[in-house]
Order: sequence, then structure tokens, then C-alpha cells
Amino acid sequence: MITVCPFVVALADPALALVGPAQEAPQFAPYVVMVLYRSGADTSFCTASVIARNAVLTAAHCASDLLDTRVFFRGSQGKLILFDLASIAVHPDYKPNASRQHQVSIDLALLRLTEPLPAAFKSVELAKADRIIAGQRYRIAGFGRGDEDTTGTSGVLRAGILVAAGPKSNSLAWLVDPNGTGLGGCTGDSGAPIFRIDQPQLIAMAIRAKGSNGYSCGAVTEAVQISPQMRWIQETLHSWGTTWGMAQ
Repeated sequence: MITVCPFVVALADPALALVGPAQEAPQFAPYVVMVLYRSGADTSFCTASVIARNAVLTAAHCASDLLDTRVFFRGSQGKLILFDLASIAVHPDYKPNASRQHQVSIDLALLRLTEPLPAAFKSVELAKADRIIAGQRYRIAGFGRGDEDTTGTSGVLRAGILVAAGPKSNSLAWLVDPNGTGLGGCTGDSGAPIFRIDQPQLIAMAIRAKGSNGYSCGAVTEAVQISPQMRWIQETLHSWGTTWGMAQ
């Protein structure tokens, strides 16, 4: 079922968004949506990549249960178009408390919608073989807070360029602002796609941010590399009868 409501949802303690000198990026609107989820009394949101018109990829910590998780985008006149979910598949190596226990966690979840997104949406290409390369530049695109000191700066799709500081492990990577201006992940943007610099080809997905000087965001963006997780992604989509696009 699709529902429409005004954009007045109280988003308490959202999960990761772009801060710093990112630019509005309407050109990526066909490839990304938002995920709304409830955890206890709090309502939060994240970003997700469109894998197929009925399936999106986001961070596992952004998925609650079927009744408390929705996919949405902003329609005309500032209204939210919300989609219910038919299935949630969480990566088997996701560990909710991994950061506290210094463990590697594959923070990924696939969400299957009960109805397809409108025809204006397009599937990202999945990069089967490409991995993050230290020193190489990538483009991150997400919704969320643009300024930690200012409320009401989320909900706008923005993009910026980050450089890989090196892989954290075979599955995870660190990315930083090459210009040192504080651009990076923050609240509202867990699940933000990290693309090749020249096309919407999904290389990694943002899951966590770190800040400096008392801030929580903008210093380092941690990401899950997509290539090592392709078998799980493909098997899950195949079990749903969903087709997807692969980079050549």
C-alpha cells in the first residue's frame, strides 16, 4: 500500500547525512529514496539505493520490522509518498553492537516493497568486481542534515566527492574529504550510495561517520564495500524474483 502524508514527521536522532560543502544533486534523484523507521519512541530516517523498482539497499541498522519500516520519497508540494514493505533481508554478518565490541559488521539490508516505485526511478548498477582503492575519488549522494549546528537542514538530496583513505578490511573502507573542508557523512544518510566518480555505479554504501572538535560528523565516513557482498545480494534478489543491473 502507498500512502501520502505531509512532510511533518518528527525525525529524532536520525542515522548519517552529508555535512560540509556538498551540492544539491537532483541528477541522482532517480537512484535514491529514503527509509523511515521506528525504534521505540523515536522515528528516524536513512538513505537507500534503488536496486530495482521493488527493492532498495540500505543499512541494516535503518531497518526495524515490516510494520515500523517504510520506503519513501518526497512528492509534489512537500508531501511524502510512503511504501509498505513485503520483506526485509538483513545481511547474516550484521552485528548491531559491533562498534562497541570492535568487530567487523556488514551493515546491509535489502528491502522489498509491496508495490513498485514510479517509473521515474532507475536502478543503480552494481559493481561486481570493483573495490575501494586508496587514494581514488568517489561520489557520495544522500539526504540528511547539512549542518550539525542547524536543525531543518535535512531532506534535500546532496552529493560530494570523497577520497578513499584505504580499506579498513576486505569488506569495509574509510573515506575522507580530499579538500579538508569537513564534507562527509552525518545524520540522515546511513545507506547513502558511494558511486564511481563518473556514473551511478554502486561501489560502497555509507554506514557510519566520525567527527572532530566535538562534532559527530564530517571527519571520516565508514562504508561497506559492495563487491564482497554480491553473492548475498544476488541470492536475496533472486529469491524475491527480482532482476537487477550489473556493471559491465
